[in-house]
Amino acid sequence: MRIEITEADWDDPVGARLRRDQERETVERYGGDLEQGEKPSAQNTALFLLATETAGGEVVGCGGLRRLDEHTFELKRMYVVPAWRGRRIGQALLHALEEAGRRRGARRMRLETGVAQPEAMRLYERCGYRRIPLYGPYVGCAESVCYERDLGPLPSPAQA
Repeated sequence: MRIEITEADWDDPVGARLRRDQERETVERYGGDLEQGEKPSAQNTALFLLATETAGGEVVGCGGLRRLDEHTFELKRMYVVPAWRGRRIGQALLHALEEAGRRRGARRMRLETGVAQPEAMRLYERCGYRRIPLYGPYVGCAESVCYERDLGPLPSPAQA
């Protein structure tokens, strides 16, 4: 199995379908829509990636970045199709998003997930994310769990 990760427009029809699937799964897990804060959109998402299984051409995952401040990005709409989970696709997407963030000046990544998503929490912890206090629109949401990963200093121009 080979996975190719590529940038896509936020409005890409396959990406939009995956985001709808992700939202539907979240509603099923939590018994309702728990969207906190501004919903991700083309206007507030800096980058959107799709993961494609190259042999069959099936798009099997997605994820995006939202800028929080000059050096911090938030992961948004990380999702892997259920039949494709357990194959490190989420990890590949996460690393690709981190690298894209670094190229845009990120020194830190943040994210919010939920208490009913232990597999997501395991992924983030395995990839070096640490739990932090709830931030921004997630403050006070009992279902939210927030994470952060320090990406280190920006490379000097000589290193870039």
